[in-house]
Amino acid sequence: MSETKNPLGLSSIPSVSSEGLVPVGRRTSLSSYLAALWNRRHFIIAESRAKMSSSTRKNILGYGWLFLNPLLSVLAFWFIFGFILQTSRGVPNFLGFLVVGVFFFGFTGKCMTGGTGAIRSGASMIKGFQFPRAALPISTVVRNFLDFMPTLLVMVIVLAVVPPLEVITWRVVLVIPVIILQTIFNVGLACFLARLGHKIPDLTNFMSIVSRFWLYGSGVFFSIEDRLGNHPALLEAMQYNPMHAYLTLVRNSLLYGVDSDPKMWIVGTVWAFGLLIVGFLFFWRGEENYGRL
Repeated sequence: MSETKNPLGLSSIPSVSSEGLVPVGRRTSLSSYLAALWNRRHFIIAESRAKMSSSTRKNILGYGWLFLNPLLSVLAFWFIFGFILQTSRGVPNFLGFLVVGVFFFGFTGKCMTGGTGAIRSGASMIKGFQFPRAALPISTVVRNFLDFMPTLLVMVIVLAVVPPLEVITWRVVLVIPVIILQTIFNVGLACFLARLGHKIPDLTNFMSIVSRFWLYGSGVFFSIEDRLGNHPALLEAMQYNPMHAYLTLVRNSLLYGVDSDPKMWIVGTVWAFGLLIVGFLFFWRGEENYGRL
C-alpha cells in the first residue's frame, strides 16, 4: 500500500494493490472453491443442526416425530400394499422389505426435493454473506442425514421385534458402505438439482411428482424381479436404477444374509461418484449466478 501527495503536499487516499482480490460473486478456481468449502464445514454442520432443531421445535412431541413419522409411514404402506393390494406375495419378510425401502428411499427423496430449492430457500444468506454456495445443497443432505439416523434406529427395532426374525450374519456390516455410497449420491444429486432449481422456480413442484414415480420404480413396495419377470428388457433397464441397487444391497445384507450380485455394487458405486463429480462441477460452474435472485 502506498500513499500519494497532491501538489499542495496534502496526503490523499492510500492506494491498495488489487493483486489477489476477487470480485464478490465471481467463480473462483475449483481448488480454491473446494478449500473454501472445507473451511466452512463447521458452518455447514451447525446450519444443518439448527434447521433440524427448528423443524421439530414447534411440535408438541418435538424430536419424537423423527421416530414416529417413519414408523407411521411403514404402517400405512403395509396396510395399503401388503394387506389390501397383496404385493407381499412371494416376498420373504415383507414388513422388513418395506421398512428398508421406505426408510432408505425417504433419505434420498428428501435430499432431492430439498436440494432443488436449496438456492432459493437460502436467498437471504446468499445476499448477506460471502461463502461457497455449494454449502447450501450440501447442508440439505447433512440435515437429512441427521434425520435419517433416528429412522435407522426405528428400523433396527422393528426388524428385531417383529417376526419373522432374520438370522444376522457378518454381511450386516455391508450396510455401512451402502449408506456412505447413498449419501455421496445424494450430495451429487442435490448439487445438480440446486442449479436447475435456481434457473427454473417451478422445478421444486415438479420434482415431487418425479420422486413419486421414482418411488414406485425402485421396488420399494414390491419385488421388481417378480413383477417384471415377463418383461426382460424393462427388468434389465431397472437394474441400473441407483435406488434399486442401494435397496437391494441393504436388503440382501440386513434381511436375507446373502451375497449381492457384484453388478449391484458396481452400479451403486458408479452412480455415487459419477453423479458427485458431474453434479458438483455443474453447480460450481453456475456459482456467479446464484446471487441474482
